[in-house]
Amino acid sequence: MTSLRTARTTRRLAGAAAVALTALALTACQNGTGLKDGGAAPASDSTTAAPSPTGATSPAPGTPAPGAAKTGTGTGTGKGTGTGTGSGEAKGGSPDPAAAAGNRVSCNGSNTEVTVQPVARPLNHMLISVKNTGSKSCDLTYYPVLRFDEMQWAPAPRQETRPQAVVSLAPGQSGHAAAMLAAADGSGEGGTTGHKLTIAFQGRTPNSSGGASATPPLPAKGVYYDSSLTVTYWQQNIEDALGS
Repeated sequence: MTSLRTARTTRRLAGAAAVALTALALTACQNGTGLKDGGAAPASDSTTAAPSPTGATSPAPGTPAPGAAKTGTGTGTGKGTGTGTGSGEAKGGSPDPAAAAGNRVSCNGSNTEVTVQPVARPLNHMLISVKNTGSKSCDLTYYPVLRFDEMQWAPAPRQETRPQAVVSLAPGQSGHAAAMLAAADGSGEGGTTGHKLTIAFQGRTPNSSGGASATPPLPAKGVYYDSSLTVTYWQQNIEDALGS
């Protein structure tokens, strides 16, 4: 009997212990303090950042960096070339391509043919024509400087005839100027007849030398002039020269 009671008591204690353990487990699960079997330790994550050769941390292959766009993997080749030039100048460089290329020189007695011709209208006027006989474009700057014989003074230019741009002559082209030889009303003084005429050309600055002078032939009887002798600036055409 005693053994039977002992066995029953042992079973009751074991059952009570089991119930107590079950209640404890339920309570632990409900309040989040229980332990859970996490199973085997996880393998190392292949997306873990790996150190770069420089010591900086960079995403492992296949993992985009934060904020970077996702891209696929693949291979490809590409080739591109580009050239460019630039300068302080506006596209095209100088507004005068011929001058920029070194193809323009000053017109003077060495690269032109110069002729003079007294005209009936306007009265007491003489036309001066310059033809470019060279291989490059040339510029007629300012106005011709006239000297008859041993004249000790230079005729004044007529400022109202100054053109807006320098007269440029391509090979074979001509430019013109005119001289008013004497006052039509006879108000001029010291009238005389010239038999030799020297025409000097100006350079890029006023009164500078533009090169060789010209000595065009005059009519056999010469050219009469007086103190009112004036000259126009170089013009592109005859009408502008004589009509000024």
